Amino acid sequence: MEVDPEPSAESKPVEMDLEDQVRRRRRTDSIGNLFSLFGGFDVIVHGPCLCPAQEDAKGKGMADCEEKEGKGKGEELADSIGNLSIGSGRTNFKKKPVIILVIGMAGTGKTTFMHRLVCHMQAKSNMRGYVLNLDPAVMTLPFGANIDIRDTVRYKEVMKEYGLGPNGGILTSLNLFSTKFDEVISVIERRADQLDYVLVDTPGQIEIFTWSASGAIITEAFASTFPTVVAYVVDTPRSTNPVTFMSNMMYACSILYKTRLPLVLTFNKVDVAKHEFAIEWMQDFEAFQTALDSDSSYTSSFTRSLSLVLDEFYKNLRSVGVSAVSGTGVEAFFEAIEASANEYMETYRADLDKRIAEKERLEAERRNENMERLRRDMEKSKGQTVVLSTGLKDKIPSSEMMGDADEEEEDEALEDFRISEDDDDEDEGEDDEVTHLGY
Repeated sequence: MEVDPEPSAESKPVEMDLEDQVRRRRRTDSIGNLFSLFGGFDVIVHGPCLCPAQEDAKGKGMADCEEKEGKGKGEELADSIGNLSIGSGRTNFKKKPVIILVIGMAGTGKTTFMHRLVCHMQAKSNMRGYVLNLDPAVMTLPFGANIDIRDTVRYKEVMKEYGLGPNGGILTSLNLFSTKFDEVISVIERRADQLDYVLVDTPGQIEIFTWSASGAIITEAFASTFPTVVAYVVDTPRSTNPVTFMSNMMYACSILYKTRLPLVLTFNKVDVAKHEFAIEWMQDFEAFQTALDSDSSYTSSFTRSLSLVLDEFYKNLRSVGVSAVSGTGVEAFFEAIEASANEYMETYRADLDKRIAEKERLEAERRNENMERLRRDMEKSKGQTVVLSTGLKDKIPSSEMMGDADEEEEDEALEDFRISEDDDDEDEGEDDEVTHLGY
């Protein structure tokens, strides 16, 4: 297998000090300003690392660490976000490598499964992989990550500086990292010809990645450039309960329709409990109903109804059983990934292009409408000062209101002048009368 050795000590990247960055800028509590605050960070790239079991066999070689040129700390955030624009004009779509987004609930064994996948690829001479860690709160990783979010954003410093809890700190860290995700795409694009797979480890708090804006940005950025597959990891021993099994299936269904990407159900820990029961429940409706007969609660009745709804969902779903500890089923997992990648190119890619084209069409219509409104305003003003619209319809324009106010002031001034003239006339009449009486 072709593997880059570990980076040398002098070439290893050093974590950026967020505290110095924060002290130089004004403290703010808004998430929008958070993006601007950390928008100058650069993504740090590590060379691929060997598994502990293969270090002795491979030995240590020359360091091959990719360096990413920074764009400057004063770079505008709009430039970084602009590079992530997804459109049909992108001609750099590549069929390799295949992006594997490993998603699952906390405790399902995602990180251990990632370690097994890394070791499996390094043991194969015809499989070359890249590893990306998106979990800022993980303390240690059993595998070497080529790109690690912890080298760019310090999770605990974000929590301390902005008074956030654990989940808020993870979400904010992921949001900050997503503002520079165009650099991650560029790094992978440069090495696309040398890679077969890119493994992406996501945070244990599944909702942070699945339903957040940063998760959508990262997913769409990957899907618009490379074939992308979602691997949903399920804790098999806990899913022996029919209600828990249905909860996992509902979550998998929601992820499938949220990301609109091929999904592979990965039943982990098959060395503890076999996953055949889950396959039977997915294929045989009667078998799942029989498993629910012993429970007559409301939850059981609700689960029975949901099983009818998900029957069509099961038919177009790939599922495999794996063991992150023993390595069972890893070959079948990669076969399912390859089949899903082909399905992405045939079906999902065309759907993505349609959605991108529709988005661009709506954006073009909005721009044309704004330009037409501006043209009408310029024709109406005839070169004079244009008063910007406040958006309040059926209201008197500000120019007319100002004109009315001026007219009222003039009328009041004229009325005061007339009253003063009347007073002067009355004073002259009184003086004449006093003079007459004197004579």
